[in-house]
Amino acid sequence: MIGLSDETAPSLPPPAQSRAPELAAKIFAEHGWLHEGLALEHRSEQEQMARAVAAAMRDDEPLLFEAGTGVGKSLAYLVPGLIHALDCSRQLIVSTHTISLQEQIETKDLPICRRLFKSSPELAPYAGFKSAVFVGKSNYLCTTRLGHALADRSSLFADADYGELQRIAAWVETSTTGLRHELQPPPRPEVWDAVNADSSSCSRKHCNCEKCFYQRARARTRAANVIIINHALLFALINAGGAQAHGTSVSTRGVLFPDDFLVLDEAHTVPEVATESFGLSLSSYGVDRALKYLFNPRTKRGLLRKLGGAEAQQLVADALEASGQFFEFLASTLLAARPVVRVREAGVAEPTLDGPLSALHRLIGKLADQLEEGRARDELLEQKQRIKALQAGINEWLTLGDKGHVYWVERGGRRQTIVTLRSAPIDVAPELRKHLFGCGTSVVCTSATLAMGGEIAPFAARLGADAARAVLVRSPFDFERHMRVYVAADVPLPSSQEARLSLDALTDYIRFCTARVPGGSLVLFTSYTDMRAVAATLEPEYRAAPRPFFMQGETLSRTELAHQMRELGNAVLFGTDSFWTGVDVPGDALAQVIITRLPFDPPTHPVTEAKCEHIRDAGGSPFNELTLPDAIIKFRQGVGRLIRTKRDRGLITILDSRVLAKSYGRLFLASLPQPEFVRMTRETREYQFHPFAGH
Repeated sequence: MIGLSDETAPSLPPPAQSRAPELAAKIFAEHGWLHEGLALEHRSEQEQMARAVAAAMRDDEPLLFEAGTGVGKSLAYLVPGLIHALDCSRQLIVSTHTISLQEQIETKDLPICRRLFKSSPELAPYAGFKSAVFVGKSNYLCTTRLGHALADRSSLFADADYGELQRIAAWVETSTTGLRHELQPPPRPEVWDAVNADSSSCSRKHCNCEKCFYQRARARTRAANVIIINHALLFALINAGGAQAHGTSVSTRGVLFPDDFLVLDEAHTVPEVATESFGLSLSSYGVDRALKYLFNPRTKRGLLRKLGGAEAQQLVADALEASGQFFEFLASTLLAARPVVRVREAGVAEPTLDGPLSALHRLIGKLADQLEEGRARDELLEQKQRIKALQAGINEWLTLGDKGHVYWVERGGRRQTIVTLRSAPIDVAPELRKHLFGCGTSVVCTSATLAMGGEIAPFAARLGADAARAVLVRSPFDFERHMRVYVAADVPLPSSQEARLSLDALTDYIRFCTARVPGGSLVLFTSYTDMRAVAATLEPEYRAAPRPFFMQGETLSRTELAHQMRELGNAVLFGTDSFWTGVDVPGDALAQVIITRLPFDPPTHPVTEAKCEHIRDAGGSPFNELTLPDAIIKFRQGVGRLIRTKRDRGLITILDSRVLAKSYGRLFLASLPQPEFVRMTRETREYQFHPFAGH
């Protein structure tokens, strides 16, 4: 996952003024190096974006850039970004939301950049750039911790767990990366906790940097000119201190590392991911694992078997009992009727864990003080901090400690037995303004969908980037010739009274539309319940046809489902929520996208509810300022699944008649890249609904 070029870069001029604007103009111009040297098509939209990005990077200014599908935005920020990084001896951080885009950048776009730089003597000094994909510490195995776990197996592991430890040790002998996802089946969490790199025991002080997977990866990251990361990890690291944690001064410029600069691709997801990251998430399962890592009363194993004693082990047992009572109380009271419940008042439960966690925290500190400097002492001090963090999190949740946050509790897990305490900022803009746009460095946000009605300003306000320059360029694809839009006018409007009739109409339309289009169809739902109900009727029919049928949430991941669609060529895929974005299936393998409902988020979730209250209290309209913009961006993302290349053709079929019946419907229709649409009914569709010839 972390890869470095083995090539040695030709000598560069000393760190000086960035040549990115000057070279980007030559590279992306018609008959420029990209066009002539690599025989890639000149796109004026891509040239405009590359010039804007290069200027923003040179001037350390923010930029919001909506680039329609097919603009080639990855090269438009990677090429000037790499030039700027090498000219100025700074690191470019590229953050994406989906794994598929990370993989595209790593395996396709960066090699194109290298070929480009090699194609001209003037660009040759940049051809030896170094790249790394940055993955969280807990994903790596630490060979030092593995060695100690094998040596301390009688203290740490029961017999069944020792077998798992041996399997991990055997895998390490052949692994080149030490990344957890490569080990199949996945390691058991309680065993992986004891050997992964997310510990003070894994450090340059304790580890052999030649052997430890994480330390090797960190060394490569430190040397990289461009680092690829995902949004969730980016904000987790920002939350842990970001560039300030690495710098020597409070005035350190940079987001993650001193003097870095940042590109956020798929930036339409940033407010949602940041809201998740800047909040609290503390589960009964997490508390249980943390305590049993110290000592498991059932197996008599754990860190404190060797480093503690009877008193320490009893304190862990007391904390486990208190934890069980605390979370069971929440499950049987607040969560008895619903899986997600907002908490509006402090003190919904007694702080029964506070005393046991305090006692455990004090004792672990005392045990650490009795040890000399070294790995064992560091491990105890880290566990002391972990217990303190659990205690602080529970206390914050019980007291509703942050007035700018919304608090709730939810039930989850395979058997719905895990109870999680949650919080999130109601308005994430101040956090982003501080941690992204207030870092004195360039932050470029790009996506195919940032605007509503041609305006990026509403999104900029939610991002805390009000002062950023905003640019919008449309897709170069010929949507008028390659996209047909059909709107069903006779599906009953969504309501509890018409629910059965509406579902029957959806099923009937999906049956008809998928049968008429021989290529692949992606059917996008907003409700798991509706999706499963329609699938219960249509799946047996598809199987009998026979027609490949897949549904989200059965066995395959989103990446695997998209791969199956590409391979089979005529599959029907039912998806919801995450399938509205990031699915990339070019050609006739995806010849139709069916939108069953406009993607309005239900206003019942605590975060949405609190945001609506916040807007209402300020005299605004929650529907116009939050619900509608979010739905339009998601709608545009769903529509964007269809045309992925210049040659793609296909149908957008909308089965929600609100686009015709409601005043806001015209905003959805106006956001389509193809403005013309055909209005159809069950009586007229036989002669109105036509796929493209060849489908």
